Amino acid sequence: MHQKTNIKGLLRPLSSPDEVQREFAGRRPDGDLAVVSRPRTTVTVVLADAQPAIRHGVRSVLERSGGIAVVGEAATADEVIAETSRCRPHVLVVDPLMDEPAGMRVIAQVLSLRPETGVLAFSSVDDDEVITSALQAGARGYLVKRADADQILRGILAVAAGEAIVDKSIAGRLGALMRQASGPYCYPFPQLTDRERDVLERIAAGKSNAAIARELVLASKTISNRVSVIFGKLGVADRAQAIVLARDAGLGQG
Repeated sequence: MHQKTNIKGLLRPLSSPDEVQREFAGRRPDGDLAVVSRPRTTVTVVLADAQPAIRHGVRSVLERSGGIAVVGEAATADEVIAETSRCRPHVLVVDPLMDEPAGMRVIAQVLSLRPETGVLAFSSVDDDEVITSALQAGARGYLVKRADADQILRGILAVAAGEAIVDKSIAGRLGALMRQASGPYCYPFPQLTDRERDVLERIAAGKSNAAIARELVLASKTISNRVSVIFGKLGVADRAQAIVLARDAGLGQG
């Protein structure tokens, strides 16, 4: 039996509705992730969880954010398929264990019907097998239900923008999980672009922004902006935390 986590009281409001707007990601012409001040369109979401209290808590967070609209809810796997087909959301937030074993299968079913819908797994368990199964089924992200409002909003917006995101507690072991599941090497931070990976690997090796700019033949300001985006995606506050997280994942060892 999986260990469940009670999130009652853990969802906190944002300090202001504009806080979420800073997190909406778009693409610049050079392919890098860009953070813009306003979302280009309202992000639509279907919430799927067997517990009404969880759906209500997440809905409350999203309705206060601005720029995100909950267009449907589901309590069973059958309802997930029906609501996703009816509402055509940008993002499906689903507990992969909501209707075992159908809950895990529903991720792949949704993506076969609506490949343009991003799936964010939102689970009460931090279990290697469940995480791996959800990502292999096609989930673009995985958050644990102890996540606060900021993390939930960032996760939904990242998935809506086509990025991958995982809970900070998972990121350090994600590479090992995916290698164990599939054999070939899988980069431990799938939420990063190729350019961001180049920077993170050099940060993990202890290099300064100036040294990284010289190696990549880029402006120092570009590297500084890229580092800020990396910190946001990894959920770390500073360079020291980023180095620890990256080295725990095997980067910067060469």
